[in-house]
Amino acid sequence: MSTSVKPGPRERLLLAAQELTYSQGVGVGVDALLKGAGVARRSLYEHFGGKDGLIAEVLRRSTAEDVERYRSTMDAAGEDPRARLLAVVDRLGLIAADPDFRGCRYLAADLALTDPEHPGREVTRAYRHTLHGLFEDEFLALGHARPGFAADQMLILVDGLLAVGATRPGVEPAAAARDLAEHIIDAGLA
Repeated sequence: MSTSVKPGPRERLLLAAQELTYSQGVGVGVDALLKGAGVARRSLYEHFGGKDGLIAEVLRRSTAEDVERYRSTMDAAGEDPRARLLAVVDRLGLIAADPDFRGCRYLAADLALTDPEHPGREVTRAYRHTLHGLFEDEFLALGHARPGFAADQMLILVDGLLAVGATRPGVEPAAAARDLAEHIIDAGLA
């Protein structure tokens, strides 16, 4: 006979916050987070020091998962850097087309967290820095003339694709994003 163990208050807060901040944004109220997790207010402060700490930890946890998804998408595309970069754009196009897609949690957090010193902002900066590195490595492997600049362009393209997917129902940004990605790649090749 097996028994299931209910996650503790910390994990329940993280799970509820991950879901609620994605569906409602980081402005979701503390009461909604506590109700979603089924915990007392004291648990929030004991484990995270408050809502800001919880938001930062949710973003940190999501970052690890999302960066791994980028890596696995690129790895599944094989060894060709061009194919690896385009696979990311194609995958994001599919994600953005999902009817339950609510946008990029990192972009949404950056727009909502107006205090540049909010601990969540540090996490979103680190996330983008990691993605920039992944893209720059591929552009370097391609022999791109401006790998860092091309990685900047890819980050802008990713943000745009995900923003359009979340804010303009009925528009399918995947084809336009792929065309732009091909242009970014080809513009720096001899």
